[in-house]
Amino acid sequence: MIRNMDGLLRMAASGKRHMLVVACAQGKEVLRAIWTAHKAGIAEAILVGDKLQIRKAAETSQIYMDDFSIVHEPDREAACRKAVSLIREGKASALMKGQVDTPVLMRAVLDRSEGLRGDALLSHVALLDLRRLERPLLLTDAALNIAPGLEEKKKILENAVRVAHALGNPLPIVACLCATEKVNLKMPATLDAAKLVKASQHGKLPGYQLFGPAALDNALFPAAAKYKGMESPPAGCADILLAPDIEAGNMLYKAFTCIAKAKAAGVVVGARAPIILASRTDSRETLIQSIALALVLSAYDASGGCL
Repeated sequence: MIRNMDGLLRMAASGKRHMLVVACAQGKEVLRAIWTAHKAGIAEAILVGDKLQIRKAAETSQIYMDDFSIVHEPDREAACRKAVSLIREGKASALMKGQVDTPVLMRAVLDRSEGLRGDALLSHVALLDLRRLERPLLLTDAALNIAPGLEEKKKILENAVRVAHALGNPLPIVACLCATEKVNLKMPATLDAAKLVKASQHGKLPGYQLFGPAALDNALFPAAAKYKGMESPPAGCADILLAPDIEAGNMLYKAFTCIAKAKAAGVVVGARAPIILASRTDSRETLIQSIALALVLSAYDASGGCL
């Protein structure tokens, strides 16, 4: 089981290198991150996009491009479709967004006949390395699902738990985040949390432990859970935080990364391959860590969940 972000990078570099395909790869920061990940033994890459712009960006950044395959496709929508097709053909095992708007890439991903959509719900999982915690923390969903209902939350949890398993945690603890640890009829998130706990107690949610409703402090710290009279463990020992909606998840992610200065990685799961939705505000460190997370997950899936 990894303990921090350095452990993730070591895990990603310890096995066979997996192939990453980048849609519209002409962005300098994305190229620099891919080059650094490649030098660290984490990734091989296929770059799809405008070949002239890719080479120009690489030259400006002093990146040696002969280590990568380049597929020339200057049209952004066509480049996204081509990147997706390389995943479908088994030539790459993870997809990364380059210099293209997210909706354009996601149209190619979600295309029912030629995309990467499977039976699962797509959701975003963030991996966070916080100084105050002696364990990695997963947060979901801070980016895709706006106001998930109970059944959607179960699917979001399935995705996050699979990421936890890939990182070496065989039985992660999930906290259903709410504004309070008490069930309140006027707060739907607390009702969902109570229903999820009941399902978990009846053995309907295998592969993880779950508690809630839980406020953030008693989700993460046993002393806070004990003070509130919550049974511990697992209360106070969460490995995964389930946000009640995208607003709470997004604000919490940015508070962790911008204020608490947590190291972060993010991946979209639930498709036929992990997807990295690189943001213009992501640091190079975050991009590299996201590449590592996506490729660790793809290796775990390729092994049939036996890493």
